[in-house]
Formats: sequence, structure tokens, C-alpha cells
Amino acid sequence: MVLDQSYLQRTSYKQDIFKGKVVFVTGGAGTICRVQAEALVLLGANAAIIGRNEEKTVSAAKEISQLRPGVKVIGVGNTDVRNIKSLQAAVDQTVKELGRIDFVIAGAAGNFLCDINSLSANAFKSVIDIDVLGSYNTLKATYNQLVKNKGEIIFISATLHYQGTPFQSHVSAAKAGIDALSQTIAVELGPLGVRSNIIAPGAVANTEGFKRLIGHKTESEVNSKIPLQRPAKTEDIANTTVFLLSPAGEYITGDKIVVDGGQWHLGNGISEGYPKLIKERSLKPSKL
Repeated sequence: MVLDQSYLQRTSYKQDIFKGKVVFVTGGAGTICRVQAEALVLLGANAAIIGRNEEKTVSAAKEISQLRPGVKVIGVGNTDVRNIKSLQAAVDQTVKELGRIDFVIAGAAGNFLCDINSLSANAFKSVIDIDVLGSYNTLKATYNQLVKNKGEIIFISATLHYQGTPFQSHVSAAKAGIDALSQTIAVELGPLGVRSNIIAPGAVANTEGFKRLIGHKTESEVNSKIPLQRPAKTEDIANTTVFLLSPAGEYITGDKIVVDGGQWHLGNGISEGYPKLIKERSLKPSKL
């Protein structure tokens, strides 16, 4: 667990603001989405943690269930967001055990650094399948519950595609697709009372993605690229989630909320020194 009872002293929201609500979280055993789930649980919600790794998913659910007396948290492992039937089974189990689904967080994702010349078609497809197809499948599987309960879906995106980001063509394309998907959902399902929004984190400290993207840069070098002079904390993403799902965010839909301390306005820092690397790698045979 990253959050604990002390979160209730820091947050501006009522302790039982999500009482009776159920959140369905893909990628819920991961770093960012797990803390989103923890915040909602601390504020009254029950939760379904969805993931591919059975042991990790069930373990995360058990730990999150210790945050609040009486909370119900289930872990549904062996669920592949690329497989709609797998997701539908997870939804069915959630409704059977928790009664409903009000909120959905589509957070399952894949990422790695790779230049286009070295990026195989299969590797590109894998990221598109997990991120874009997985997000679509998550919506489709939870659609009936979202409409029935006039719920909200939040997609976890990124800021990489706001500008050309080297070594991130696959992820940039995927996140751009997710952004477009969310906007369409907001327009189509708004009349049914369903909201759809994007949270786009920047550099989030103590995550695997953060370690990969900063490379050998020092903490001071990373902070110098962020106007607020620090990377995000997972709690920053959780706080944005609480806002969007609370009554305070009930008139926001089809929007993207960037949580990066203003970093994307200055560039993300990944581009530094890339021309030399590109020249070296472009001389090699292109990987299919």
C-alpha cells in the first residue's frame, strides 16, 4: 500500500463520499492505478482490481482491503484486456460479488523505449492492442453497468503525443488513440448520463516508466525540466481521480486533465542527445 489512513487528513473530500459505489480498475495492481483505487476505497468505495497476473492481482486486492473496515475488494486475475470475453467474465464476477459498477479506470498499458528502426511490427501491435484495444474492450465490457448507473470511465493516457517524442512512436500512437476514443464516448454517451475523461500523467516518481524514461539523469536534472520542480507523486494522480469522480467533477466530460507540473510545455527531456542515437541505429537493418 502507498496510501493509508493519513490520506483522510490530507484530502479535502468527505470520508464516505463514494459510499455504495464500486470501481472497476484494469491495471489495478500496478503503481499508479493501485493508488487511485486506494484513494477511492479510503473514501468509501468498494473495488475490483483487474490484472493478468493472478498472484499479484489477488495480493494487491487483499492489501487494499485492509484500508477500511467493512470494505469489499476483489482481485480478478488472469484477465487479458485484449480479450473481450476475458474482460466480460471479470465484469460478471464483479457485479455478482459487489453488486454493480459505477466507475471504471482503464489503466492497463505497455511501454518500452525503442526507435522506429528497431521496433518490430509485432512490438508496435502489442502496445496498440494493450492500450487502445484494451481500453475499447474495457468500455464495451462495462458499458451496460455504466449506462445503468450513469457512471464514469477514466482512461489513463500520457503527454508523449503532444509533441514528437523519440523512441515512443508506439506509445504515442496508442495514447493518441485513447484520447480520441474518450472524446467520442463523451459525445455519444453523454445523453445517457455517462461521462468519459482522460488523466494524462507526466513523470511519476517511483514508477517503472519513470525509471526508463529518465535514464541516467539526476534528480536535479529531472526537476529542472518541470516548472513545479518535482515529478508527480502517485497521490497527485489519485487526487485528480477523486475530483473527477466526485460531485465536484460532475459537469466535466470529454476532457483531458494533464497532471505533470507543467512539464510538457518545456518538453519532456527524452529528446536530449537523441540525434546521435538515431544515426547509430538507423545504420542497422530495419527490424520487421
